[in-house]
Amino acid sequence: MAQFHMIAGAPTPVAPFSHAVEADGWVFITGQMPTWPDDDSRPLPEGVEAQTRRVMDNLILVLGGIGLDLSHVLQARVYLTDFKGDYPAMNAAYASYFPGDRRPARTCVGVTGLARDALVEIDLVARRPG
Repeated sequence: MAQFHMIAGAPTPVAPFSHAVEADGWVFITGQMPTWPDDDSRPLPEGVEAQTRRVMDNLILVLGGIGLDLSHVLQARVYLTDFKGDYPAMNAAYASYFPGDRRPARTCVGVTGLARDALVEIDLVARRPG
């Protein structure tokens, strides 16, 4: 049976979704935006590096809310509104969250727009230890 998780203290969803859905030990974490968990109306951080860090910190909040952390992440998808301009800075910020020998599989794509006019969004797939 699937479990649908809404995490107390995680950012307010920008659309109708669960923060995470879990089935058979697999955990699918909804793409997080660079919004502030304590104040959804607060302006987004300036620049893709700061937004990437806010997104990653929001993902950590969601994972922590279900007893997991970044070491459980197997796959990530990154969405950028300015792929050519923001790819290097996003990569530098993103890479700082994972040890060099334990980085998840990843896809990164350019998109025409994101909710809240964000520059970056990231979703994850994790696996609960069995």
